[in-house]
Amino acid sequence: MKQSKFIFVTGGVCSSLGKGIVAASTAAILKSAGLKVSVMKLDPYLNVDPGTMSPFQHGEVFVLDDGGETDLDLGHYERFIDVPITTLCTVTTGKVYSEVLEEEREGRYLGGTIQIVPHITGKIQQKVEKAARDLDLDVLVVEIGGTVGDIEGEPFLEVIREMRNKHGNKNVLCQHTTLLPYLAASKELKTKPTQLSVKELRRSGIHPDIMFCRADVEIPEKLLEKVGFFCDVPTEAVLPAETVKSIYEIPLKFQKYNLGNLIAERLELGDLKFDLAEWESGIESILSEKEELVIGLAGKYNELDDAYLSVIESAKFAGYKHDRAVRIEWIDTEKIEAEDPKELKKLETVAGIVVPGGFGNRGIEGKIKVAQYCRENNKPYLGLCLGSQIMALDYARNVLGITDADSEEFDDTGKSKNHVIHFIPEQRDIRRKGGTMRLGAYPCVLDKDSKSAKLYGKTEISERHRHRYEFNNSYREQFESSGFKIAGESPDGQLVEVVEVVDHPFMIGCQYHPEFLSRPFRPHPLFDGFIQASL
Repeated sequence: MKQSKFIFVTGGVCSSLGKGIVAASTAAILKSAGLKVSVMKLDPYLNVDPGTMSPFQHGEVFVLDDGGETDLDLGHYERFIDVPITTLCTVTTGKVYSEVLEEEREGRYLGGTIQIVPHITGKIQQKVEKAARDLDLDVLVVEIGGTVGDIEGEPFLEVIREMRNKHGNKNVLCQHTTLLPYLAASKELKTKPTQLSVKELRRSGIHPDIMFCRADVEIPEKLLEKVGFFCDVPTEAVLPAETVKSIYEIPLKFQKYNLGNLIAERLELGDLKFDLAEWESGIESILSEKEELVIGLAGKYNELDDAYLSVIESAKFAGYKHDRAVRIEWIDTEKIEAEDPKELKKLETVAGIVVPGGFGNRGIEGKIKVAQYCRENNKPYLGLCLGSQIMALDYARNVLGITDADSEEFDDTGKSKNHVIHFIPEQRDIRRKGGTMRLGAYPCVLDKDSKSAKLYGKTEISERHRHRYEFNNSYREQFESSGFKIAGESPDGQLVEVVEVVDHPFMIGCQYHPEFLSRPFRPHPLFDGFIQASL
């Protein structure tokens, strides 16, 4: 059986340093040499997955082909390595404890005492090894969430120690990402917090092999030498990770410091040839001077980029293709409801508007007004999941004259007799919230005469879903006879997937989430078409 190599990525000093970007960049560099790689996230929080967590706390929920609801870092992984990640590559403390306790109840441990070590750490280790084995990987890059020193992260650090003992030094490598804080008063970067984070790591029995020093300013060579000396890491293995204009520069930056070669030598991967030509040409396009294009985002988690990370990135990717720098203008739909003049003015000034997914009825009437404005003023509109349903509600109320048209999701009191959007039938009796929606990749058949089919260049597609509500087919004939096109549906014709306003330059809604399949150098067809229309 093939022996996979494991690269663990830890973080020190504080969170939000970009461990996910380090992990994704590492994998991208190794993939460029022809290795079969994937990236895994071990999250120390007790939730089973992020599916029921607020975007305000945890950012967007990234959905995988197989229906896994995961941390937004897995979105970074996919965008960097352009390989579908599976649920095998997402593990939380909650998931691990749930399985171990269920096994204990079933008598799997023969009456023994269940302990953090070896049972919890053993289960984590099994999951890491299973991901590498089942995906037949040469290298699995594993990011450990949180910060060294967090009490909930200690079992995951113990797994690194155990796996290094089990698989040997040539098969397990540890990369540590840490912060060099800048003190404005003394005008210098400080290494002491980094030294202490490594000391804490070594207390867990782990010695970092490669270090990434994060800073918002240029790091002097002498400081990298100092970090290497005090942390007992060769200077050439202490890499600067300075803030850059675009995260997509980072694989090139790291390879400039021979990251791929360092890993190949340490893990005995042989003489690898790294080919980052696509990254070089792509980043040149991204960083070139561009005219600005302002796109409105009418969401409910306003001015929280992480809540709509994939949507924002997808709009930017399409902008790069058309030589434009996309800037997001947040549109507060609660203020639109209140007819705030300043907010209403934004509808006029932006080039196009995206209404993304979301849950709950806050700001919904404002979103419907946004859709109405775009329809009546030929403003490009892209509706994603909820945004597609909003588009249907506007059309029902303001074109078809169904004034009480509503969604079952928002009509708590049952006042409306016209639920244009209703529960997917098989979802109606489900009461559990976690992992019960229509999740993951499903096929869709596009009408060959639709705008969407022309954008995709084909009529059979697969896209990722995350929803409980759907267009009500009882109203289908009424909509279609008045210029509202059902442009895509499930292969059995039961579920509406894509809708278009026929006599509009670009007004398209999709029940799925195209943002999850957009890539830095290959924008998703719907975002591509939307940006082109906005221009």
